[in-house]
Amino acid sequence: MEETRQHAAVIMARAGWHILREEGALTLARQLPPRFDVAAEAMFPPARKARLAQQIRQDLWRALRHLRGFSPVVRVEEDGAQLKVRAGGAVHARTFPKVRAEARISALLADPARRARWLAHARKEGSDALG
Repeated sequence: MEETRQHAAVIMARAGWHILREEGALTLARQLPPRFDVAAEAMFPPARKARLAQQIRQDLWRALRHLRGFSPVVRVEEDGAQLKVRAGGAVHARTFPKVRAEARISALLADPARRARWLAHARKEGSDALG
């Protein structure tokens, strides 16, 4: 894993977001290195990783914006024919409601209406299915 991280390409995206691209994976984070103090995972069908990560990040921020010191991170990686999404992030606070925050992230990732909207924006086109 460490070797893979050393070979990751880092691109500074607009508005100060970092996009880390590795073979078969993409991580979107505000700060480097990305850190998951809170997280939840879900599986998704093939889609454009960057677009999916951006859509999830927006709703993740809206859901947890009142969590003091929260900095979102979304990782999308290929897992066979599907994508595994890990959403959450760093929390720069001495104490915080970790269990409640992770339950909120899990509920967000499982919400059918949000999933449909995210996938509509990230839908694959041609052979660029997982890019």
